[in-house]
Amino acid sequence: MKVLLDQGLPRSTADLLRGWGLDCVHTGEVGLSKAKDEEILLQARTQNRVVVTLDADFHRLLALTGSSQPSVVRLRTQGLKGVELANLLRGLLERCEAALDAGALLSVRGHHVRIRKLPLRPGPS
Repeated sequence: MKVLLDQGLPRSTADLLRGWGLDCVHTGEVGLSKAKDEEILLQARTQNRVVVTLDADFHRLLALTGSSQPSVVRLRTQGLKGVELANLLRGLLERCEAALDAGALLSVRGHHVRIRKLPLRPGPS
């Protein structure tokens, strides 16, 4: 699995995940530190990466466009240090690999994970 960490997440997490054999980059390492969310989604889609972010806008953008990729993991816990985040992601990516490969939005708060398949279907009017 390939991962793109968004701004606001520790760069050290990318180093740790790479050390464990995961293909992981941070937006700050690939010239996307000031990119708009749409640009980050396009880069992730093009490179078949899962976006990991603190930002709810990624879920909103995918819902509005009806896109089926890329998968996005939204962390709803802020302030995690690099190693804490790396450990959380390592387990999460393993447990949810099939859903993320198929196209999904994950919302993570503590040990609770909500998974929604992409594309999102509009609700009844």
